[in-house]
Amino acid sequence: MDFGFSEEQEMLRQSASGLLEKECPSALVRRLMDDPAGYDAGLWKKFAELGWTGLVVPEAYGGAGLSYVDLVLVLEEMGRVMLPSPFIWTAMFAEAIIRAGSDDQKRRILPKIAAGEIVATCALLEPSGNWGADGVAATARAHGAGFTLDGMKLFVNDAHVADYLLVAARTGAAGEDGVTLFALEARRAGIAISPLKTMDATRKLSEVTLGGVEATAADVVGTVGGGWPVLSAVLDRGKVMIAAEMMGGAQKVLDMTVEYAKVRVQFGRPIGSFQAVQHKCADMMIDIEGAKSAVYYAAWAVSNEIAEAPLAAALAKAAASDAFRRVAANGIQLHGGIGFTWEHDLHLYFKRAKSSEFTFGDASYNRELVAQGINL
Repeated sequence: MDFGFSEEQEMLRQSASGLLEKECPSALVRRLMDDPAGYDAGLWKKFAELGWTGLVVPEAYGGAGLSYVDLVLVLEEMGRVMLPSPFIWTAMFAEAIIRAGSDDQKRRILPKIAAGEIVATCALLEPSGNWGADGVAATARAHGAGFTLDGMKLFVNDAHVADYLLVAARTGAAGEDGVTLFALEARRAGIAISPLKTMDATRKLSEVTLGGVEATAADVVGTVGGGWPVLSAVLDRGKVMIAAEMMGGAQKVLDMTVEYAKVRVQFGRPIGSFQAVQHKCADMMIDIEGAKSAVYYAAWAVSNEIAEAPLAAALAKAAASDAFRRVAANGIQLHGGIGFTWEHDLHLYFKRAKSSEFTFGDASYNRELVAQGINL
């Protein structure tokens, strides 16, 4: 089996790299960190014009109809420049609609996502911090012909700029069978969005409170009580996407560190000539290459809907979390004092590594999923 990239995929990678290096320099990232919106609407429009916002949306709904293997190439380049963007969360919302949305939801929403007219996100995690089905405690009680939603969602990415929220709520007993998904307008009555302070200022997180939100049967994504299998598949693809982004960030840290080791002189010679530094850089490269292999395989697995795709996604997230954390820490160590300064970008990558590590569960959580999946 050939896991190499095609000529078209390499062209996509080069195109993404060229655009993002030009349009998303460090100065823009730092400006967006202080911007309440947290992303550049003009850059988002350019992504839409290039077809990125609809990369995995079916052609019938205005998208490119490509695979997650293609998507991870773009996400790697986004990670290299540490792009502040609602891209991953919007793609996850689109995936839920593609997999289980009604014909009406697909016609109304998917073309607008592909055209870059809609920003969306997923309101999933709750105060329990449990990414599993048992972590869904928000309720959706039957009310007339519809539902009334109550509960709280935490650490919701880019909810403050989102047009739509994918909300997981409980319509039945505990467990996987009682979870229902809803596609709700973010400004619907009863939804309160409160920004949260974050360590990683390139990620804008919010608390979303559901206080008597009225929903209809038309808002349900899939079937009532049958939302968990859909959400599980969406989370698997979210893990693949963020793992790819993390690999781009880790590669950038390694590149920065190697360049610094070539020019930083100590004891009359570049520090890159010392074996201790060379070994550390080699360890960083091994971390990255091993994790990249897991990410690329997971992208292929979810694209082809193979049975072990959930295990591959969990393994990719665990490998990427460990690799990015270690690479970022080693990068700061090899840079010495300058690596701790606000003016240098390394601390931004370190913070991004930490925030991404805990999104969709940390390495230990995802390794446990793998262990359970193979009956260990």
